[in-house]
Amino acid sequence: MLTARRDTVPPLPTPEGIDGRRLHRTAKVEVIHLTIKPGGTLPRHSTPVDAFFYVLEGRGVLDAGGESQEIGEGTLVHCPAGSPHIWTNPADQPLRILVVKTPAPA
Repeated sequence: MLTARRDTVPPLPTPEGIDGRRLHRTAKVEVIHLTIKPGGTLPRHSTPVDAFFYVLEGRGVLDAGGESQEIGEGTLVHCPAGSPHIWTNPADQPLRILVVKTPAPA
């Protein structure tokens, strides 16, 4: 059995205001825990694989494929491969997101 805790894995190099921790990676899937500080932004980018975002805590604004929507706790969002997206946290509390990419990007 494989286990991983967010607080025991090293942070990834990410933009300021973002705490990214890779919890798991194989050729088939990558799982990352993101924490976006209040007022923080995950800059616009796209991935060459499908990405699924599950909001664990807080509320944020996701702009994906030209559509912007506030996304709250307990919500899953699918972002297809190649679709540009940006997360912002306008709230006064951290935004915590579980990101699943499949297959894992090269």
